Amino acid sequence: MEIKVSVVMPAYNAQAHLEAVFKRIPDVIWNNVAGFIVVNDGSTDNTGALIDTLARSNSKIMPVHFEKNRGYGAAMKAGLLECKNGPCDAAVCLHADGQYPPEIIPEALETMRAKKLDIMQGSRIASGAALKGGMPIYKFLANRALTYFENMAYGLSMSDYHSGFLFYGKKALAELPFDLFSDSFDFDLEVIACGRARGLSIGEIPIPTHYGDEISHVKPIPYGFRALKVMGKYLFGGYKPT
Repeated sequence: MEIKVSVVMPAYNAQAHLEAVFKRIPDVIWNNVAGFIVVNDGSTDNTGALIDTLARSNSKIMPVHFEKNRGYGAAMKAGLLECKNGPCDAAVCLHADGQYPPEIIPEALETMRAKKLDIMQGSRIASGAALKGGMPIYKFLANRALTYFENMAYGLSMSDYHSGFLFYGKKALAELPFDLFSDSFDFDLEVIACGRARGLSIGEIPIPTHYGDEISHVKPIPYGFRALKVMGKYLFGGYKPT
């Protein structure tokens, strides 16, 4: 892997899984990482101290600490700002709860480069194993319904807009106005909507699905309304350059 990548990891009350996720990261990532930015989003458990301990043993880990919980989107903004200011060719969002597989990052980056994508999303649905991987049936059905309308709105043929396993190419890092996006979980949806509005190439890669004992902080009903709001904003030209 020749791509210089930055990894952004938003972490909120993730002490139970954080260290295990780091142990799964392939050596090739550490060899080519421009920065591994871990954003402690005002955790009330031992997450912040654990991040600092990991950083002392690996100089490539860059801790960012929020005093109060500011939201997933706010954590992503802080991490991606570090990427934009650093010497990286691409960035990837890796969640701290172990739901997304760090093992496939090298392969995914090669796929992204081969397909000349500016934004790539890991799709749990495209793998055909979402339910077998433990995705709750209500989440699966809600995902399918929202994705149907999102494809209509954006003119794409994606299978899963609601995975947080997102890859950003250099053009996306340079052109997307991350600071204008939501501080909540609809941040990822705004990345795709804005990327589409600005003519960036967008695609997906199948990923395995894993639901274990991690705690989801997404509130489904408010999230669904936010997804509809993002679609509406896109359809009325809200993400086009001013």
